[in-house]
Amino acid sequence: MSRVQKAASRTAEMNCLWRAASYYEKDQYYKSDDSVAPLLLPSHMKFLVRYKTVRAFFRKIFAPEGTYEYVIARTKYIDVIFNDAIRIGCEQVVIFGAGFDTRSIRLNNNDKIKIFELDSDVTQKAKLNQLEKRGIKIRENVFYVPVDFNRESAEEKLLQHGFELNKRSLFILEGLTMYLKEDAVAEIFNLIRRLPASGSLIVFDHLYASVIRGEKQYSGEEKMLKRVRDAGEPWLFGIEEGRTADYLNKFGFDLVEEYNAKKLQAKYFTEPSGKVLSKINEVHNIVLAQVP
Repeated sequence: MSRVQKAASRTAEMNCLWRAASYYEKDQYYKSDDSVAPLLLPSHMKFLVRYKTVRAFFRKIFAPEGTYEYVIARTKYIDVIFNDAIRIGCEQVVIFGAGFDTRSIRLNNNDKIKIFELDSDVTQKAKLNQLEKRGIKIRENVFYVPVDFNRESAEEKLLQHGFELNKRSLFILEGLTMYLKEDAVAEIFNLIRRLPASGSLIVFDHLYASVIRGEKQYSGEEKMLKRVRDAGEPWLFGIEEGRTADYLNKFGFDLVEEYNAKKLQAKYFTEPSGKVLSKINEVHNIVLAQVP
């Protein structure tokens, strides 16, 4: 049994911490709109991340260079995709490996859509417990679906919880693929291809395959590998750099756009003058794809 089947995911908890910290930032480049993330933290952690000097200390000790910036950029990017998907007519949103994601609370402004959160039972219970403690009401269009992606059929679980076939949908895999075995990732993508209508969207991030092989090509790679191993949640899957479209084509998806570290820096951490304010960890790539 993996660690995340016995206890809430540490990486999910850490992502929540970074989102909460970014909410208290004053700098527009670092500040996020995730006002819910601080509510999911233990009271003492919420108190600490309010202060700039403490946030800086936590980043220095716990975040390999560029990781905090990556989480901020990824959150902002997927927030936009979420809102755009609903605007263009997506009727369902499926969040794989939801962890302590807060979009079903803070971006859920349309009762006609269905939102499904999939994650391990223990992580979901930890999240729901925090929501209950904080008095945060779960809306009726949100469905929590416990699943072990490496052992169970996510398709069966989704259908059991009311997912409807052949409806235009958005699928979010944020911070997930790297923690799954290759066949588990393939099963999720095959599932996505079978279920939704044409025009459905998939947004996900992934590592480069060379990171899994330990080739040490990117800045921050070694520290991040050590961090996830120490957390008991090692990285397992990656896609070869420059081969994202080829990988998606195997499942019948079209690549819409992708953002590597340099493109994310240009979009989220570069002033109009061209000055780069901060670098982003280089091991990840964010992808938006579409069901033709």
